[in-house]
Amino acid sequence: QVQLVESGGGLVQAGGSLRLSCAASGRTFSSYAMGWFRQAPGKERDFVAAISYNGGRTYYADSVKGRFTISRDNAKKTVDLQMNSLKPEDTAVYYCAQSRRLIATMNVVEYDYWGQGTQVTVSS
Repeated sequence: QVQLVESGGGLVQAGGSLRLSCAASGRTFSSYAMGWFRQAPGKERDFVAAISYNGGRTYYADSVKGRFTISRDNAKKTVDLQMNSLKPEDTAVYYCAQSRRLIATMNVVEYDYWGQGTQVTVSS
């Protein structure tokens, strides 16, 4: 059974930085793309970033492009999200997810395992 455990959320002022990390266990980590999604209160879960199985390709939502960076360490079975220049509109619960495919995708239905989420709050 796949388990994904996020860490690193918290409260930060606008303009600050946070680094989220997701530790995976279960099926072969290096065989699957990984993604980060977020959900603000009363809103749908939105794509943030994704990375292919070997880290060769990454994708970002337009709203975070240039500010967030996704990376993975297949030896450690972790995927990180470095978030810089944070804005109040980045406030949400952030979820790590594992795709059923090798190739990174923005499509939420392609992800079959999810973490419990970590809260990120950006104050103005």
